[in-house]
Amino acid sequence: MADGTSPIVTSLKDQVSEAEWKARVDLAALYRLVALHGWDDMIFTHVSARIPGPEHHFLINPYGMFFGEMTASMLVKVDLDGNVIDKTPYFINPAGFTIHSAIHAAREDAHFVMHLHTDQGVGVSANRDGLLPLSQQSLIVLPQLAYHDYEGIALNLNERERLVADLGDKKLMMLRNHGTLSVGMTAAECWLGMFFLERACAQQVMALSAGPGNVLHAPENAQAEVRSQTGMGMGMIAGLAWPGCIRKLDRESPGYAD
Repeated sequence: MADGTSPIVTSLKDQVSEAEWKARVDLAALYRLVALHGWDDMIFTHVSARIPGPEHHFLINPYGMFFGEMTASMLVKVDLDGNVIDKTPYFINPAGFTIHSAIHAAREDAHFVMHLHTDQGVGVSANRDGLLPLSQQSLIVLPQLAYHDYEGIALNLNERERLVADLGDKKLMMLRNHGTLSVGMTAAECWLGMFFLERACAQQVMALSAGPGNVLHAPENAQAEVRSQTGMGMGMIAGLAWPGCIRKLDRESPGYAD
């Protein structure tokens, strides 16, 4: 372990394009941020990134490595069918890439795709009413939130078209009985969308601990006001928050950019 957290891996920085290296560093940062917030599920769930260029190549985590030890050089390059492109000692989880490949293929804006299995995210996904308008975070999330019913472990490629149809043009999704998902043009946008969604889920679980009859839904006019206030999406505010996230990683989880 070079830094106390990450296995020693030969750096690919001088072996790939500048655009690919940036995608690798941003994706490794997302994995570390998930771990830092306690949102990882051991070696399960995934975050993926599209490598800029005409080849339609993508990056995803090596199966078996924990999110807190992810590095830019460790990430595995695959094609849209999940075939590994470059020589690597690692392999990927086919079930994980089923969901990600579907979204990357269907959405040009899906440069980054994050899927999590947090306790609060799964809890709300299993709630019949889904995410409720109980907090400011939930009101920010709701206009961009889609739902997809559970069909089993994502090994069936036929599920991809249904998942994409359910997602539509939304940036966030609740996978029923399963977890949460975020799509972004940038790592920053993908991260901030998931941050708000996970916070909203946690707040809902806490609010409902007092019983469903005791929660206060935000007034309809306030919900409409937040929709109008956030109509431009999260791109700009995500760009403001992202540098701070990177500084936090540099302090608390260095080595991701190796």
